[in-house]
Amino acid sequence: MRQKLLKMIKNPSLFHPWLQYPYVPIQNPFRVLAACRYSTQSTKFPEYQMPSVTWGVVQGRKEKLVNRVKICDYLKTLGIIPDELEDLELPSTVEVMSERVQFLQKLGLTIDDINEYPLMLGCSVRKNMVPVLGYLEKIGIPKPKLGEFVKNYPQVLHTSVVVELAPVIKFLRGLDVEKQDIGYVLQKYPELLGFKLEGTMSTSVAYLVSIGVSPRDIGPMVTQYPYFLGMRVGTVIKPLVDYLVSLGLPKKILSRMLEKRAYILGYDLDETVKPNVDCLISFGVRKETIASVIAQYPQILGLPLKAKLSSQQYFFNLKLKIDPDGFAQIIEKMPQITSLNQHVLMKPIEFLLGRGLPLEDVGKMLMKCPQMVALRIELMKKSYYYFKTEIGRPVKELVEFPEYFTYSLESRIKPRYTKLQSKGIRCSLNWFLNCSDKRFEERLHGDYIESESLGPTFCMGGKLELPGNDVVSDEEDESDDEVLYRRTVSL
Repeated sequence: MRQKLLKMIKNPSLFHPWLQYPYVPIQNPFRVLAACRYSTQSTKFPEYQMPSVTWGVVQGRKEKLVNRVKICDYLKTLGIIPDELEDLELPSTVEVMSERVQFLQKLGLTIDDINEYPLMLGCSVRKNMVPVLGYLEKIGIPKPKLGEFVKNYPQVLHTSVVVELAPVIKFLRGLDVEKQDIGYVLQKYPELLGFKLEGTMSTSVAYLVSIGVSPRDIGPMVTQYPYFLGMRVGTVIKPLVDYLVSLGLPKKILSRMLEKRAYILGYDLDETVKPNVDCLISFGVRKETIASVIAQYPQILGLPLKAKLSSQQYFFNLKLKIDPDGFAQIIEKMPQITSLNQHVLMKPIEFLLGRGLPLEDVGKMLMKCPQMVALRIELMKKSYYYFKTEIGRPVKELVEFPEYFTYSLESRIKPRYTKLQSKGIRCSLNWFLNCSDKRFEERLHGDYIESESLGPTFCMGGKLELPGNDVVSDEEDESDDEVLYRRTVSL
């Protein structure tokens, strides 16, 4: 038997045919050797070359301890602290460990990155790193970003492509996350790859659908803010939803808000949301209007609100002599003003003051229609000069109805005023602008034309037109549901 074993070791062709590894000389023929050398030719992923050494000598307990000491000493020379590797199975030779370190460094990781998560050194290059990185690249993580991805979520190197990674990708696709967005989503929130499908992710999706979120909007929500998939319903999502509903916000409106702005789910209820609601009330915003304020500007829940409100309140008092109560009215009507730059706010104010309007009147106009401060000056100028040259009314009518500036000159003001002229009707700005097209036609043919001296006989509620290209704001447009809710609350 001894002679036969010696003969087989010296002549590799005597091994079983499927063992096609080249012969590696050894000093002691009676030490079983499993060393082999893999080709470094170009593969499907040429950046990830297979290691030249993957197995070491089968060792006894004493030899393992000796080699472990050598490997730890080697890591220390590189600046890697091996303390956390005490219970980790390490490769049998320094050469294999060296190739792991070099592979990670070529990927873009530094020694400091490795020290942040030294357990990555327990991952085989051939069995773990190459398959995982190849799959990540396949699903949309750009090659230059792979090192950063591993740095942010090194645990991915321990995963199985088939058992752990592929099912998560299939789950995301099932939520209607677009294929081209998968890589983007994972770069934002790589921890998704470590979640159990039947756990938090499924529960959070099911709960959001149960409160009215459209299933077809879940995919876009995940793309925008994937972190909600990792939130617990009972301790994070549901308490936030219940609190907002308790403020008077209907679930239908809330669900529409979440569809467009899923990041609201990330606002901390106790640290941010509740303090901001209390802050609004402390600045004079009426409790019964809080829901309307949130529906108009959901982002207000996550702002450093006290500082912003203090700054804006001081600004309006200094520039326009608007007292705290007046400022609270402005916030109720247009909470977005909280985030508008004061330089932007001054432009329409300076324009009106430049037309000879008293400071007190400009303040009244802004309290009635704070949306004016978000309008482009060029459009305000055109509307103002049309009012002066074509309509020819006293400026005091603009003070009484500053909403005039928020309507489109070309699509509403001019066409309607032309019809009034053709019929010889003289009426207030409010009467012919603040109504739908259908209602306007009814008024033109009705018997209740108002008397100029008596003023308007009725006031028709309606949505002010704020065309997106007419507004200077970095914030998103309101949804129809949010506008509708604002109107129903204010009526």
